[in-house]
Amino acid sequence: MAGRGRGAEEGEGTTAGVSERLLFVDMLPADAAPVSLPEPRPAKEILPPDGGGFRPASPTATITRLRRQLGRVSWPAFHRSIGNAATTELDRGIGFLLVPVFLAAGVIFYFSLNAEPDLYRPLAAVALMAVCALVSRSRPRTHLLFMAAFFCALGFLAAKVETWRAATPMLGSEIQTRLTGRLVSLEEMENGRVRLTIDVISTAHPKLRYAPERVRLSARKVPADMTAGSLLTGYARLLQPTGPVRPDSYDFSFDSYFSGIGASGFFLGNPKTIASEEAPATARLASAIEKARESIADHIRGLVGGPEGEIAAALIVGVRAGIPDEINEAMRRTGIYHIISISGLHMALVAGTIMLLLRGAFALFPDFASRRPVKKYAAAAALVSIAAYLVFSGIVVAAERSFIMLAVMLVAVLFDRAALTMRNLAISAIAVILVSPHEVVGPSFQMSFAATAALVGAYAGWSDYRADRTTAPPPKRSFLHFASRKLVMGMGGLAMTSIIAGSATALFAIWHFQRVSPLSLLANLAVMPIVSVVMFLGVASALTMPFGLDWPFLYLMGKGLTAMIAISGWISERSPVDAVGLISIQSVLFVTIALVIATMATTWLRLAAIPFALAGLLTVSNTRTPDVLISEDAHLVAMPIGGGELAVNRARSNEFTTDNWKRALVAETIVEPETFETGDARFDIDPLDLPPGSPFYCRDGLCLARHPSGAIVALAENRKTARPACAFADLIVIDDATAYSPCWNSLALVVTKRQLARSGSAAVFFDPQSATAQATIRYAVEKPYRPWHEQRKYSREARGLPPYQRPEKPVVKLAPSAQ
Repeated sequence: MAGRGRGAEEGEGTTAGVSERLLFVDMLPADAAPVSLPEPRPAKEILPPDGGGFRPASPTATITRLRRQLGRVSWPAFHRSIGNAATTELDRGIGFLLVPVFLAAGVIFYFSLNAEPDLYRPLAAVALMAVCALVSRSRPRTHLLFMAAFFCALGFLAAKVETWRAATPMLGSEIQTRLTGRLVSLEEMENGRVRLTIDVISTAHPKLRYAPERVRLSARKVPADMTAGSLLTGYARLLQPTGPVRPDSYDFSFDSYFSGIGASGFFLGNPKTIASEEAPATARLASAIEKARESIADHIRGLVGGPEGEIAAALIVGVRAGIPDEINEAMRRTGIYHIISISGLHMALVAGTIMLLLRGAFALFPDFASRRPVKKYAAAAALVSIAAYLVFSGIVVAAERSFIMLAVMLVAVLFDRAALTMRNLAISAIAVILVSPHEVVGPSFQMSFAATAALVGAYAGWSDYRADRTTAPPPKRSFLHFASRKLVMGMGGLAMTSIIAGSATALFAIWHFQRVSPLSLLANLAVMPIVSVVMFLGVASALTMPFGLDWPFLYLMGKGLTAMIAISGWISERSPVDAVGLISIQSVLFVTIALVIATMATTWLRLAAIPFALAGLLTVSNTRTPDVLISEDAHLVAMPIGGGELAVNRARSNEFTTDNWKRALVAETIVEPETFETGDARFDIDPLDLPPGSPFYCRDGLCLARHPSGAIVALAENRKTARPACAFADLIVIDDATAYSPCWNSLALVVTKRQLARSGSAAVFFDPQSATAQATIRYAVEKPYRPWHEQRKYSREARGLPPYQRPEKPVVKLAPSAQ
């Protein structure tokens, strides 16, 4: 952003930075009277009478002076001050910085709707707001309001157009079929299986009338000659995209819809390659790139080996499926998992390394460097390098967004503009929002832009603070003192970077993942210097790989990654529990508004961020934790029973779901059910005698548990086994799509598999103040369905049908004479 000297940068051949604030200084009119300067006076007349230097005012005196001034401020004067500050902000370009904010607001409003709107409504709104903005140009305040509304409507329209353009065919129900398709990508996973992304060409036995266009399947083993672009066939079980594991959590159907993935599943046998046919030009190009990625990843794994080789492959070509789960979890607990995902950090390190190498090479030829804009040459080479890095990393969303941001900054260098500014950040945000609006509601977009905006704003404020200070040149010191001072300043800068970025993204991480990393500052201080060296070695290995000279760099890269793994594991073992539970969406919205004001305002109006930040902190706990969580397939029910324990109804439960529920409910351990055989006398107890906080006890298709509030929870296999629970249970879950409520005139809340198939996972809340009130329930998916949930109504469970069973082939018995 202009103003406040954001991103002042030294140009070619200059010795001092120039603040962008000078670009927005009001120009004097041509007929203005000349300014009379005061006559200079000797220094002794300026100094205080006692001959001493100027002394800074004490904090007490400053606070007293501010109180006196505030006491004399009247409301009209305060109103004029607000107007003057707002005018200054507009002159400094805050209007352009707010464009992505209003675009994002329109996108969020679209995705928060309960029903899908028609296309003509946002089109009409954009046209109407554009006309109103043009008509109201003579009235500045009204014009600004219409412009804000215009960009909100434009963001809404962009999200609607993306949804209409995606139109991903989604599988409605689980089914087994023979699938033939073209391999898009292949990844070896840590558990030994192989994950394949396949463009579907045909299906058979049975032939699907509404087959998905792209699926993601796993296999135990694939042929050695299978590479990207190969035609393959195999018998597979296809599963429909799943919804959130609980209300307000990550929606896998949403991600699959915008990723073009219409189904997931696994091969029942090993897939086989078949004779290849001519593919379209785009498919051949994508296959060639994917083959190059696979070969580079295999080369890196072969030279480095072990988990270090998997991480090195993830850092260079973005293939990270083979990283062991324990290493992933250790990095998540220590707050350094962002190192694995190719994003702004990696792009910046690659661009910085290329620019550093080229500037150093140009410095060897001083005559050429003095006559040519070598900085622009280095920036152009860095731009080409990060573009290649984007392609070979798989063009994931985080890398794509980071590339846009860095590309804008490097292009700014090519045109002699400041690179690290809020204006360039706003340009990259606008590009990302218009290209991929659905990313706005995801954690990657929110956390990366929040961290970057906070860092740029803090850097700008520090630059202004240093520019306003008048300091004498430092005295000459020894080399050891100089080096130690630089080291301390570097570590201090790294610590402040981690603190600023961590503070800006903390609430977003809690909202999306229900976890924080208490020791992230220590981990980042210890690991980031190693990562910088590792990325430098990675760039060097990529440059020397075509000549076969990359092995020394990869060897050293592996040693650095070994140190990083050891440090993250050591800190993870000493890190306290990172689960923090649920927070309110109001808190996230208040903190977002505070962050926008604090990073974009340049006048005293930035103080307006304080009440929003306080409101965000005060409303953090303004949410209610569910008493019971139910999975969308009705197989799994969980209930907190106190003491950090979470009771579940199955001994072998889905690990991902239970981990998510543990973080949301702030539970540390899982309490498995106790199963009794038929006729076991230990189960013959009155359910009303179960003490509060009892885990699940199961027998004959019925599981019973008691919530700490006293409510009894029953889980039944079918309607028949559920009928006895109507007399005492407060909540009955029936794992049968064909069943309906067996209870008449009962206060029990009955949830069937069919309801869950239609509306997704559920959260149940008991009323501890009332023994007669029925429990309340909230589902993850609301009706009418949005496009990424339309497939739910076609599943067999949603239609009240039993699971599909293939008819058995009739056994033909031969006559004795035929034998």
